Amino acid sequence: MSLVLPRHLTCRELVELVTRYTEGGLDDDDRARFEEHLATCGACVTYYDQMRQTTGAVCALDHDHDAPIDPQ
Repeated sequence: MSLVLPRHLTCRELVELVTRYTEGGLDDDDRARFEEHLATCGACVTYYDQMRQTTGAVCALDHDHDAPIDPQ
C-alpha cells in the first residue's frame, strides 16, 4: 500500500520513514522515492548509515545479554 508520498522526499520525510524502509514496510514506489533521495543527499546517507550502525550495536548488545556467562 503506497503512502502516496510526494515524488521527491524532503530530508524530514526520509527521517520519518527510515524504520519503515529498513523493515521492508514501503511499497515499490515509496521505496524507490526513498532510495532516490539517498542517491542525491549525502546528509541523509550519513544519517541512514548512523541509524543502521546504532541498530546493529543495540542488536549485538541484546544478543550478548542473552549469552550464558562464563564464570572464568
